[in-house]
Amino acid sequence: MADHPYSPGEGLLGPQTFMGLPFAPDAQGARAFVCGVPFDCGTHPTRVGARQGPAHVRRHSTTVRPFHPERGDTDWRQALGAVDVGDIAVVPSQIEVSFAAIERVMTRLQEAPGAVPFTIGGDGSVSLPLMRAAAARHPGLVALHFDAHTDCMAPPAPGLHNTGTQFWYAATEGRIDPARSWHIGMRGTLAVAGSFTTPQELGFRMLPLAQLLERGLRAAMAEVRASVGDAPVYLCWDMDVIDPAFAPGVAAPSWGGLSAREALELLQLLQGLNIVHVDINTVSPPHDPTGAAGSLAAQLLYEAMGLLHARRS
Repeated sequence: MADHPYSPGEGLLGPQTFMGLPFAPDAQGARAFVCGVPFDCGTHPTRVGARQGPAHVRRHSTTVRPFHPERGDTDWRQALGAVDVGDIAVVPSQIEVSFAAIERVMTRLQEAPGAVPFTIGGDGSVSLPLMRAAAARHPGLVALHFDAHTDCMAPPAPGLHNTGTQFWYAATEGRIDPARSWHIGMRGTLAVAGSFTTPQELGFRMLPLAQLLERGLRAAMAEVRASVGDAPVYLCWDMDVIDPAFAPGVAAPSWGGLSAREALELLQLLQGLNIVHVDINTVSPPHDPTGAAGSLAAQLLYEAMGLLHARRS
């Protein structure tokens, strides 16, 4: 008789990894690896906590089952030989030293041939050092950024960083190609003006949530795929693109967002793109008492593994 999938084992439990992946010190031999980036700037006036996001998403990844009969009935973890390499050592609120560490460690991890990073933030600021590492390995990098906000504001002073400046730096440093990059899902109120005009001036393509829903998910993503072509894609998914009814535990919630079903469908409609990095961020465990945001983030990360498997196979 086959073992029940929830039968107890005979050994010892190791560290908490994403969906029980093998823990490894590097990504050698893997085609996908999960890495936590437990950093936040520590400057939000009321909702600091995204630094705890990686552990929270791993904890709630136990709610994700590995087989998806509608999409091939394959365990994508095993098919990709995926591993969990743990967390990058950072110091929350210490921006410069932590950004340097994130870029340095991710650059080293990406030396493993064919290994695609699946990173768990952390607040949205971590996307900048991650994009810097990705751009060094993948010239012509394109960003697909799903978020309630553009995170593309000029810094208040040269060299300063916060959770709203990462895409401004990525564009002005030449790390990504703004003309083929997209901000998708923006909505709601903001603290300062210019959230749309600044990225437009830099050349980004913009698809606010109202326009996305008016066009329809399938038609809108067909346009995105056509514009991106086979360019290397940095897929950045900020969990506040989802309505707080479905993902309450985020750093900057904004009402009127995507439903869980719409988020999953949007991600699946990206099939075929040359995704070279998946960045899921902004889960804030202190504001996620039921684990809904952590569980949904874990499901989205695993669905993104399905995208990689479909392209590779």
